Amino acid sequence: MTTTPEQLVFELPHRAAMGLEDFLVSESNASAVALVDRWPDWPIGAAVLAGPKGSGKTHLANIWLKRAGATPFEASAITREAVPAMASKGALLVEDVQKISDEAALFHLLNLVREQRLQILLTTDTVPGDLAIALPDLRSRLKALPLAIIDPPDDTLLRAVLVKLFADRQLSVEPQLVDYVLVRMERSMLAAERFVAEADRRALVLQRRVTRAIAAVTLDSLGY
Repeated sequence: MTTTPEQLVFELPHRAAMGLEDFLVSESNASAVALVDRWPDWPIGAAVLAGPKGSGKTHLANIWLKRAGATPFEASAITREAVPAMASKGALLVEDVQKISDEAALFHLLNLVREQRLQILLTTDTVPGDLAIALPDLRSRLKALPLAIIDPPDDTLLRAVLVKLFADRQLSVEPQLVDYVLVRMERSMLAAERFVAEADRRALVLQRRVTRAIAAVTLDSLGY
């Protein structure tokens, strides 16, 4: 018995749109989009963007990064020795505050931001009041910063994200297919990106458009 070999697929880089005009807005992320859109007219030079993994937090933080000409840092890499050099950058994006290891260093950095009128956006997977911060002064400072929360994507947003991701890859799919995927996939932006990328790959292998059968196999392969 012979089998038909799969079509060889050459993986090409896919460039995602990263401007604010490309960021889809719904009730789940409207306050976070408004926070970025108001910059640089923030009441103080610091703010916190909170949201679970896969909510679009990184996308939105990167939009601010480009607008502000900021330098990105991982909170886990911040040390007291590094703080003066960080403060010299003028605008900073500090990601994943929940992973901070040197709390005194971050507190010192926030003091410099206030004293030198710098700009800083911090991201975290939960609201500051729920972070496991041992240093009372840092916990109090974080809770006092302006906060925007991104909730998990609702159906309206997730449907629009799927349609946009397919369109970015120049893939035409039926609305019924999008609805079929929507009720079966994990509820996150990251899951949507993974699904569309894998469905595209499988369609290329089979030299077919993305069908419900391909969608079903893709969902199963991703464990959704």
